[in-house]
Amino acid sequence: MNFQPNRLAAMVAVTLALSVGQAMAAPAPAPSDNATVNLIRLLVKQGVLTQAQSDTLVRQAEAEAQQARQAQAQRTAAAPAAAGGAVAGAAAGAAAGPDVQPGDVRVPYVPEIVRDQIRDEVKGEVMAQAKQENWASPNTFPDWVSRLKFSGDVRARDESHFFSDGNSNQVVDYNGLNRNGPYDVNSNTSHSLPPILNTRENRENRFRIRARLGVLATLPDDWSAGIRVATGSDDGPVSTSQTLGDDFEKKSIWLDQAWVRWKSPYHTDFTFGRAENPFMHTDLLFSDDLQMDGISAKVPNLKLTENTSLFGTLGAFPLEYGSDSWPSNSQDKGKSEDKWLFGGQLGSEWKLNDTNTLKGAVAYYRFDNIAGRRSSSCNLYQGEPACDTDWSQPEFMQKGNTVFLLRNIALDPNDPQDTPLPQYVGLASEFDLLDLNLQWDTETFNSMKLRLQGNYVRNLAYDEDKMNRRSDGQIVNNLDDDGHIQSGPNAWMVQTTYGRSLEMQDAGDWNVFAGYKYIQPDAMPDGFNDSTFHLGGTNAKGYYIGANYAINKLISVEGRWLSADEVYGDPLSINVFQLDLNAHF
Repeated sequence: MNFQPNRLAAMVAVTLALSVGQAMAAPAPAPSDNATVNLIRLLVKQGVLTQAQSDTLVRQAEAEAQQARQAQAQRTAAAPAAAGGAVAGAAAGAAAGPDVQPGDVRVPYVPEIVRDQIRDEVKGEVMAQAKQENWASPNTFPDWVSRLKFSGDVRARDESHFFSDGNSNQVVDYNGLNRNGPYDVNSNTSHSLPPILNTRENRENRFRIRARLGVLATLPDDWSAGIRVATGSDDGPVSTSQTLGDDFEKKSIWLDQAWVRWKSPYHTDFTFGRAENPFMHTDLLFSDDLQMDGISAKVPNLKLTENTSLFGTLGAFPLEYGSDSWPSNSQDKGKSEDKWLFGGQLGSEWKLNDTNTLKGAVAYYRFDNIAGRRSSSCNLYQGEPACDTDWSQPEFMQKGNTVFLLRNIALDPNDPQDTPLPQYVGLASEFDLLDLNLQWDTETFNSMKLRLQGNYVRNLAYDEDKMNRRSDGQIVNNLDDDGHIQSGPNAWMVQTTYGRSLEMQDAGDWNVFAGYKYIQPDAMPDGFNDSTFHLGGTNAKGYYIGANYAINKLISVEGRWLSADEVYGDPLSINVFQLDLNAHF
């Protein structure tokens, strides 16, 4: 401990003297025949009392000591004479006090004001030190613990996929082709089919889990930081669900969030790292499980009037950086370009009255450099390790976007029919998205809650002529029988939710919901939206219904049925059933 030694020793010594009525030997700078005067002077020297306080206390001590001596003398005089010399001797001994050894200082009386001040000084010194070193309260934690907040959730799910017998069984998994490729598209030299999606065999009653655990740290000067881990079958961006089984193998944990945030004095939150989606959105465009890497600036609630506020967000998010060592098996490294998402959104919320709130937002998203590029002629048959635009293949896809073969592979003049043609695919369209969101919350009879919401997305960069030129006539899907592109730039959804509560917060809360989605193939990149409706991606239309019920404020159940078909192309009808048990903490 870091107490001032002289001051604390003096106070402790005085306290002990008050308890037993006698002080131990203590030399005084200016000795007096009055012990109380010596004590007060000692306290002045140690800084406990000022000189003015000392003078007042000396006068008060002398007066009270004189009163005590007079009272004692009166009691001695009133003692019965029969007691004789023994009583008189005892009284005299009492008046004289106990034997005093050489060097001792006797304290016959200390005023109450001195005792109180000494006690308060000692207590203040000790408690200040105790709080500084966190030993004042044995059941408390260090200060850094109070800055942390933990949260998490666990979801147990029963999921089934149902496919129509009339579905096409030739739907290529282009994401798998790129990840496991390149795939040789020359039927003369290829001895296997490309990856094919399951479209006819039902998958029923699969048990799945999702677990997430996060910690939020509140830091000085309006800074904060967060970390969250989550389960997931792979590193894909749109799902954190993990299928059980696999002979009880352990399940994977991924870094789901890691960010630092500063709340500026101008009501703007700046976030750096991997964090939740900062934009108002629905899962038509961005999955609820999607986390975004990058930097964002968000004004969450700027009051204009008592009932009206504005909000806005700007963000820059790297989708994929160019490789530092591509191709890895070549001394001559190729050029690969970075891919980015830039976004901006402006919205407003109007509280019309106590039961009606309207919220709307308009956003623009530019996906920079994600369209594929047809390569220059590459002589793979002569041992070239790659073609110069292989980098332009998308990092992740689900299904639905129009794609084309990236590589312009030169044929071996000695054997053109049997030249292997290992290929990757790229996106045929560019993507600059206009996104409109509208949401109305109200109450009906018996205080039941009702929410109506809609979302419209249009790809402003959609242009079929540019798609054909970019692909050099090598588009491999979304074509009609005459070879024309069957696609479109539009997507929209509507949803209504009705019940006791829109959020499951208290025991007995419930709601039901229903909605409809329509997504043309190139309305948006197919890699980032909900992975459940039509099992992810674009080129889908259909409805969904569901219900929620809260067992208590931390446990709820949810069931939903989703039914979707293709918008264009070969038949692909997919129904999904999910039953969830959710726990939050």
